[in-house]
Amino acid sequence: MTGTETVLGAPVERREGREKVTGTARYAAEYDAPRAQAWPVPAAVARGRVTGVDPAPALALPGVLAVLTHENAPRLGDPDDPTLALLQSPHVPHRGWFVGLVVAETLEAARAGAAAVRVTYEAEDHDVTLTASHPQAYVPESANGGFPAVTEHGDPDGAFASSATRLDVEYRVPPLHNHPMEPHTSTARWDGDRLTVHSSSQGTSAVRAELARMFEMPEDRITVLAEHVGGGFGSKGTPRPDVVLAAMAARETGRPVTVALPRRYLPAVVGHRAPTLHRLRLGADAGGRLTSLVHEVTTHTSRVKEFVEQAAVPARVMYATPALRTLHRVARLDVPTPSWMRAPGECPGMYALESAVDELAVELGMDPVELRIRNEPETEPDSGKPFSSRHLVECLREGARRFGWEGRDPRPGPRGTGPLLVGSGVAAATYPVLVSPCAASARALPDGGFLVRVNATDIGTGARTVCAQVAADALGVPLDRVRIEVADSDIGFAPMAGGSSGTASWGWAVHEACVRLTGRLAEHAGPLPDEGIAAGADTSGTADAESPYARHAFGAHFAEVTVDTVTGEVRVTRLLGVFAAGRILNARTARSQFIGGMTMGLGMALTEDSTVDPAFGDFTESDLASYHVPAHADVATVEAHWVDEEDAHLNPMGSKGIGEIGIVGSAAAVGNAVHHATGIRFRELPLTPDRVLTGLLEHEHPAGMLGT
Repeated sequence: MTGTETVLGAPVERREGREKVTGTARYAAEYDAPRAQAWPVPAAVARGRVTGVDPAPALALPGVLAVLTHENAPRLGDPDDPTLALLQSPHVPHRGWFVGLVVAETLEAARAGAAAVRVTYEAEDHDVTLTASHPQAYVPESANGGFPAVTEHGDPDGAFASSATRLDVEYRVPPLHNHPMEPHTSTARWDGDRLTVHSSSQGTSAVRAELARMFEMPEDRITVLAEHVGGGFGSKGTPRPDVVLAAMAARETGRPVTVALPRRYLPAVVGHRAPTLHRLRLGADAGGRLTSLVHEVTTHTSRVKEFVEQAAVPARVMYATPALRTLHRVARLDVPTPSWMRAPGECPGMYALESAVDELAVELGMDPVELRIRNEPETEPDSGKPFSSRHLVECLREGARRFGWEGRDPRPGPRGTGPLLVGSGVAAATYPVLVSPCAASARALPDGGFLVRVNATDIGTGARTVCAQVAADALGVPLDRVRIEVADSDIGFAPMAGGSSGTASWGWAVHEACVRLTGRLAEHAGPLPDEGIAAGADTSGTADAESPYARHAFGAHFAEVTVDTVTGEVRVTRLLGVFAAGRILNARTARSQFIGGMTMGLGMALTEDSTVDPAFGDFTESDLASYHVPAHADVATVEAHWVDEEDAHLNPMGSKGIGEIGIVGSAAAVGNAVHHATGIRFRELPLTPDRVLTGLLEHEHPAGMLGT
């Protein structure tokens, strides 16, 4: 792509693609050779305190350099995130909490040393089991993102009681884990009083700020780099233990140190999607219009830090109803601290809501697409604000057309050939438009090129490429004349790659810097000076200004499944998504993001499951051998499309985030398709063969008849 007429929206290949496929892209564990390696020591009790540490067996091993524990680790400043107060006290808040770190010449020696450290504990009684009626559950002041924990309009209980059709159902979503391809890794090096860190992080600015706070030093003496990041899905959105431990160990040993967290340790220390227990009550009149909607969620958090999955929030956005209540309750348990995972809140919340809407459609004898369209709101139900744009109806209709929905037999129940039952389902999707202030600069060079610098983090989404497209469009030059530098905290402040806000935030600053640069160039006569001409932008006060509009992306998912009545296995034969996400800035990377999210939702529906062991207090599915993520073979056909959407109330590019809208609703579409195929409503994820087969057998032989 060398022209300018279609630079935004064009399917441009990712700039770092060749580096990644040839293996020359360097990740956080691939810097500063030679360097020492470190391996953490996780706590072996679910709650208690360390009563003794014997490092001698580890220090006696060849290559072991140091053993850090709460007894000898340097004292750090109080972190903004309490999960980073590592090796500062003997307290053990949950199983897997790090109680030691072994530093050695090699990774093998560090691992052997960690296994040799002898730790004794005083264990305390623990509670790790979440129930909807947990006696310690409370209503917090707010949920994640600062959303009010409770909202209420009208008289939802009275309206529900008087509704012609009523639905009162419960859904369960288990704990889920991010499991990025590259585990959480950092390499730290001290040069006198300067600290340089290569970190696998979704945002270098946040990492630098936390390190400055904890090591009590100015931010300008810290450089954090994240040139290539192998995924994150939210788990790298804030600093994690690896970066603190690496900086600590490097300072103590006087040499560069890499901390690469073992995958089986990740569920305990880098966050997880908390389990959510949902109760939904939907009331409707005879024409299918909602008269009442109540969505109540119970979830867990740790005793280290409160994090409340905002799973009832999407119900405040989706459907018109005169009576609405949403409520969150949370129980503090002796569990690892939950955190962000792709589309926190919207992902589990929309699974429950869209499954319940499907149930209501069956009760009413209505087509589920038509039921959603019939309850389309004119303004955002919760705030009353007008939508900046909302094309959910178009997504539903276009998806139905592409999927062939019109020919669908609406009756749920067995259909198919041989042992395979066939069904299809639909679900809607929403995700908010988020944007944050950012700094960027653009420089015109004497050779005719342009250098754009923005501290964006490319976690595999194509951020480099899209930001370069934004720059080329604003400058009015061919794309190949734009060079871009990213993921360096010294460039300037930038928000993390998360909340589907990255491109909107970074791109806004890049656009403004390039527009200012074109103005300066228009005023300049003659050749450029050797250093070129530069302009900068800081979108503080504009990007974060309050909007009079409710800004959201929307979408619709359609799924076709087969259910094997012999094995209970569910296979997805078709997955289709149609989205309204503002202006699509790169057709190639956008489609990849949509499909990636949809496939992750498929995994949530069918394979991904985690349980907290009540006896030991840890997650039993702690690696990819037991926590099953979907593979290519798990979906025969997956397609993503979008509707053209003009929205003048977003940012200079007119774009909405796309990283998370793809997962929202995907699991519900699959679950609704399984109900359509079997006539059985499964209300707990995932739909594994054992769970489905049990349901099929119980449906065929009701209670009291099994075994006869």
